[in-house]
Amino acid sequence: MSRLKNNLVAMDLLVLLLLCTVSPVRGYRSGLVIDSCEDMQLHRSGLSPQTAPSPFTVTTEHKRYRLGEDVKIELQGPVSTPFTGFLLEAIEVGNETPVGSFAIPAGAAKLLTCSQRPNSAVSHRSGFNSSYIQVTWKSEPSRDIKGVQFRASFVQSSTTFWVNVTSPVLTFTNRRAARSAVKSAGSISSASCGVTKVCFSQPPNCDPAVSSSCYFMSAMMLPGGTAVRYEMTGPNEGYIAFGFSADQIMGNDDIYVCSVNSNGQAGVQHMYSTGRSKPQTVALGNVYNVTTSVQNGVISCSFTTTNVISIQGTSGFNQSYYLLFVHGPTSSGQIKFHTDDFSSNKAINIYSPLAVGNGDFPDIMKAHGALMLIAWMTTASLGMMVARYLKKMAKGKRMCNKDLWFVVHVAVMCLTVAATIIAFILAFSYAQDWSGGAHPVLGCLVMILSLIQPIGALLRCGPQHHLRYLFNWTHFLNAVAIKSLAVAAIFTGLDRIDSDDGWLMKVMGGFLAWEVLFIIMLEVHDWIVKHRDGTADQMESALLRGDGCLIIVYLLGNLCFLVALLVGIGQK
Repeated sequence: MSRLKNNLVAMDLLVLLLLCTVSPVRGYRSGLVIDSCEDMQLHRSGLSPQTAPSPFTVTTEHKRYRLGEDVKIELQGPVSTPFTGFLLEAIEVGNETPVGSFAIPAGAAKLLTCSQRPNSAVSHRSGFNSSYIQVTWKSEPSRDIKGVQFRASFVQSSTTFWVNVTSPVLTFTNRRAARSAVKSAGSISSASCGVTKVCFSQPPNCDPAVSSSCYFMSAMMLPGGTAVRYEMTGPNEGYIAFGFSADQIMGNDDIYVCSVNSNGQAGVQHMYSTGRSKPQTVALGNVYNVTTSVQNGVISCSFTTTNVISIQGTSGFNQSYYLLFVHGPTSSGQIKFHTDDFSSNKAINIYSPLAVGNGDFPDIMKAHGALMLIAWMTTASLGMMVARYLKKMAKGKRMCNKDLWFVVHVAVMCLTVAATIIAFILAFSYAQDWSGGAHPVLGCLVMILSLIQPIGALLRCGPQHHLRYLFNWTHFLNAVAIKSLAVAAIFTGLDRIDSDDGWLMKVMGGFLAWEVLFIIMLEVHDWIVKHRDGTADQMESALLRGDGCLIIVYLLGNLCFLVALLVGIGQK
């Protein structure tokens, strides 16, 4: 009996010793971690927090706040590494006392009372396991308003945790400034491009906050390197979309779409393209803090995601990708084939903020544009003027048993058709598909009619044939049609790469006006000479002198405009 009593006493002492030596762990799994309010430490026996950078981040919706304003706070981490517990509170900078109060999504977390302040902290509930949670914080009246910082502790597993992970400081501002900040927070602009975010736009370097015709996207890596904030905006045709690709051609692309649904509201979709067919919708995944807008003819979407960029053969944020941007119509909420697209001029890494150059005009397309410009604004114009105004120049002089004017006309027009064929091949070898919009339609019409023109010339009847006039009119009208379509194609092509100031379009407008002016002058000169009294030889001599001088002056100006446009294209 005495031995039994001694054993019981020994057991009691052992239990008491264990209770005295083990540090309390108060409700870690249930989220009742009030003991951690003061120092954010998880009081677990024998364990220390991680010293490596935390994979989890604390971010705020805005950089400023005002009294009574709701502020959204996001706790997030990699999709592959969820956290199983957390503690979050707000403190004034320079003070450890919690301030303000929190509100939480129903069932997602629980509110705590720290330092006798109700709802001054947030923690997990039992069974919590997620890579993201969003809560709302509201400031409280105070005479001494200071900057506020949010701090959190994250638990990844029973032995792995981080403490005092902080957000950027949230500064206090007065009511008027706050209203301005809130208003601008929902807008998308080129501010901070190249500083904190990667930006990509069409026209290059345009600002969507200034121009409603600006197609724009940005990507900003959030602290911790596990989440990205994306923005995209542009004129509302139905949808806009950007994608990440291993090259500058569609196919094998990770895509986000901002589209108008059947109710007229904008929404975000996640898609993947495997070829030239319509991209397939995939799960939206971990996309949060979505903001959309459809107003004043502009569609915008902004969102945060922890989805890593993933294309065949490459995955992860810290990789280099080409950026693609497309826009087009929708029907009953379904996206249709895009009307236009453009790509970055180089592969970029969104870890490195920069303003990305527009690659819609790579070297092969620069060559395409240059050839079409030379062909239809210089050589074709020269060939047409020689045929119409200089037939009698160097009368009696022949080459290859043909009139000299005819040899010159055929030579420059053959150069024009050859340049058009090469430019056409370059464009389609690059695009490898129908790119959409008016430009390729106009280009194809120019190509078809350009091939018809020499075929018709080879099959023409003799000069004395009674139906010769049919060939003359057909040849003339087809030439005018080709010239008109080619000019329209050049304008639509330049419009794709022109900057906000429209410099290329203005120069091209001047180029066309210069040509029209001299055509009018040549026609007026010919009319005056033909209605002047004089012999046939005198009339012919006056025509040759006047028309020859006008064409020489025209060619000098033509070359100036041509060089200016070629330099401008080369700099794009």
